[in-house]
Amino acid sequence: MNDIRKTAVIIGASRTLGLGLAAEYLRRGWDVIGTVRGSRRTDLHDLAETSEGRLTIESLEMTDPEQISALRDRLSQRTLDLLFVNAAITRGDLPIGEVPTDMFTEVMITNALSPMRVVETLGPLVAPTGTIGIMSSDQGSIALNTEGGQDLYRASKSALNQLMRSYAARDAENTRTLLLMDPGWVRTELGGAEAELSVEESVPGVVETMERHEGKRGLRFLDYEGNVVPW
Repeated sequence: MNDIRKTAVIIGASRTLGLGLAAEYLRRGWDVIGTVRGSRRTDLHDLAETSEGRLTIESLEMTDPEQISALRDRLSQRTLDLLFVNAAITRGDLPIGEVPTDMFTEVMITNALSPMRVVETLGPLVAPTGTIGIMSSDQGSIALNTEGGQDLYRASKSALNQLMRSYAARDAENTRTLLLMDPGWVRTELGGAEAELSVEESVPGVVETMERHEGKRGLRFLDYEGNVVPW
């Protein structure tokens, strides 16, 4: 009997969607490595205490390239089946002309540049048949932007999608599954209290969709129900 468990690294796992993903993969029998910012205690630490050693926690400030490289070094002896980057911020709903330069820079670095730095740095640790995923949003779809609003957040997710597409195109021989995932409109700090879905309703669909695409090389932009999201 093959008792080798799969291993997932979830970047940004301290709360809401990231925490939900960690819990879901534990339920499915995976080993999970989840990252948190700093040293403060989070709900992920509580989850780790009930995981029988299958969840380990790493500290990572994703916007610091040196910390990303240090995490790669700490994980260098591991082969990953999944690398998933779940981290994003929003700074309110301002028309783009009213967005201060430092706010624009902060959101773009956090939502677009830093996730791709993680993918570039940790991606080689993922097995050739493994999966690299990033939490995107349908708000990053240019085709679906018919009402405007959330200019900066939308732009950051569109930039993320474009950068991931460039990553996929640059290495056409990459055999890994590459996924941009839209979790739906979820009740989180980002999604707000009026959102349609709970974390518990979104996360199983995200995981099911990613598992259905295991071993299918190339890049796809999908939602939590497995539907293709237009670019």
